[in-house]
Amino acid sequence: MTVVALVRTSFEGETVSVPLTRILPTKTVSAAVKGSAKYKEIESSYPVVGIIEPLVVWRQRDGSYLLLDGHCRLSVLQDAGAKTAECLVSTDDESYTFNKHVSRLAPIQANRMILKALDAGVPEERLAKALNRSVQTIRTSRTMLKDICSEALELLKDKQVATNALRLFKLVKPMRQIEMAELMNKMGNYSKPYAAGLVSRTPQEMLTEQARPKKTARAKPEDLARMEVEMQTLEREILLIDESYGRNVVNLTIARGYVKKLLENAKVAKYLGAKHADILAEFQRIQEAESLDA
Repeated sequence: MTVVALVRTSFEGETVSVPLTRILPTKTVSAAVKGSAKYKEIESSYPVVGIIEPLVVWRQRDGSYLLLDGHCRLSVLQDAGAKTAECLVSTDDESYTFNKHVSRLAPIQANRMILKALDAGVPEERLAKALNRSVQTIRTSRTMLKDICSEALELLKDKQVATNALRLFKLVKPMRQIEMAELMNKMGNYSKPYAAGLVSRTPQEMLTEQARPKKTARAKPEDLARMEVEMQTLEREILLIDESYGRNVVNLTIARGYVKKLLENAKVAKYLGAKHADILAEFQRIQEAESLDA
């Protein structure tokens, strides 16, 4: 006997053009968000290529549409004076965070896409305007990954590595590049200061010629002794912090996850927006924070 499983689709089969006046956002786009690089990128690319990714909405009985995903895109459309937006209609308004399932384009992947566009003949000026970057930045993309070994790039290809951190990889030899990539993955730290710290701890023989100082200043014995004491003190402090850090991170992660789950429920978000806007704004700040330190 053949058993046929019925699978319910999450979206209606076709996108619909919805008047902006009938789209009900579930959160506000703050001034800080409007000043972010991501928002500026959407804003500058809209006149060139339009809104590529449709808004995600849930159809309500009164003919309006609850916005589940795409608040920045909606804000850009409103500021540009648009009348309608292409929307993907969800069949469920409950507990599904679309952004959580979207892997944001990592710098290495973005650079490779820019190179492909340039190789395909897209003018540098048009690409710069669409991505909200300077023409010089687009030009430097041609050499950004040059001299970084393929193994290190593979380890970091889907990570949000700072562009300035990637440049520091060129100061060390391929084996050290791989070690740095592995350490960054282990610590979950892809910042320029952390990369600079790894470079500074690299043995001389693992540095490239451009990283080696022309003159090496000889440190005084008393300076070395003071640095040694400071390093020992720092190591003791790190050990003390480490005892409680893991427990605190778990507690914060659980609390943040609960807040996210609340806001994933469109009905809860709509109620908070109508009755407790200040609480909703604070919950959104917690949800959108890029790290637990924010």
